[in-house]
Amino acid sequence: MTTKDGVRLLLPDDLLERCRGRAAVYDAANTFFQEDFDELTAVGYLRLLADTPPGAAGGMARAAAAQRRLAAAAPATALGINMHLVWTAVAGLLADRGDSSLRFVLDEAARGEVFAFGVSEPGNDAVLFDSLTKVERLADGSLAYTGTKVFTSLSPVWTRLGVFGKLDGGNGVDDAILHAFVPRGTPGVETVEDWDPLGMRATQSNTTRLAGVRVPPDAVFRTLPVGPNADPLVFGIFGAFETLIASVYLGIADRALDLAVRSVTRRRSHVGDRALADDPVLRSLLAGPAMRRIGVDAELRQVTSDLDARSGDAAQWFARLVTLKTHAVEAAMAATTVALHVGGGSGFSASSEVVRLHRDALAGQFHPSTEESARSTVATALLGPPSG
Repeated sequence: MTTKDGVRLLLPDDLLERCRGRAAVYDAANTFFQEDFDELTAVGYLRLLADTPPGAAGGMARAAAAQRRLAAAAPATALGINMHLVWTAVAGLLADRGDSSLRFVLDEAARGEVFAFGVSEPGNDAVLFDSLTKVERLADGSLAYTGTKVFTSLSPVWTRLGVFGKLDGGNGVDDAILHAFVPRGTPGVETVEDWDPLGMRATQSNTTRLAGVRVPPDAVFRTLPVGPNADPLVFGIFGAFETLIASVYLGIADRALDLAVRSVTRRRSHVGDRALADDPVLRSLLAGPAMRRIGVDAELRQVTSDLDARSGDAAQWFARLVTLKTHAVEAAMAATTVALHVGGGSGFSASSEVVRLHRDALAGQFHPSTEESARSTVATALLGPPSG
């Protein structure tokens, strides 16, 4: 069975049409995609990378194809689920490379636990390499996390929240970044229901406040130095996040182009008395984003293939990953912009699918790596770090 066939079995057309039908409702009401979540959980979608892990089984290629297909129907649902899948992808990528430190994530995901990211922090442009969350070591050896996390997708349903924070070494000891998972219901974890964005509304990526959240020392699964480093966890998070994010935005491009083709095929020019599909200007206009999609499709296939095969030039991996994500967001923006243009005035309604896709595509610029950060990463791969 091909990857495409397996994904269609996992995400049949009727399930996707139900998700597509609910997407507008979730968006208008700014509510969580609960019915989608329940259906996807029931068919085992959250076990996707636990059942078919990265590596020889082709887990990254399968997950990327599945997320692309889901996003074409319900982008916010796909983006929300992404955050759980990223953690399982990280665990699988590490395990495939001989690091079993997150094997428990795959085991718990197989038993139904739902993982989320408590990583993004307001004002922290160092992303994984520093943290504004403070970690204190208590007298009994446990650790207390205090800080604010933003963009906590799946906030209504997560059961395990991945967090990190900085422990002040003191007395000449270097500061350290400590990664851990916090179970839902842990005292001091507060979800602030403040999610009211322009797009990707159904993810319900609310702010999370940590106020002296106690974590036992054995729950810390990684201790890293502050600043850029080559730890496999960092590669795993970048590899999983950028790839699966790109899959979501490529799915948006797929759907937007489908809708654009449908518009020009069905509409006619009153003045020219011909189908708009025969208009050379519109044909050229549509060809541009279609060509972008072809390029990103090739990038995504090669990146997922290399991740599963543990191949590729190690020195170029981060540049490839941020480029893939950047290109996928650009493809989504280009496709939704053209779909709006060729759809005519009726497509400018706030309730139209194309408008919603366009608003969802705008969210891509805020996910790491931003375009500025991506360009810096690529420049460093070419030229080395800047001097001085």
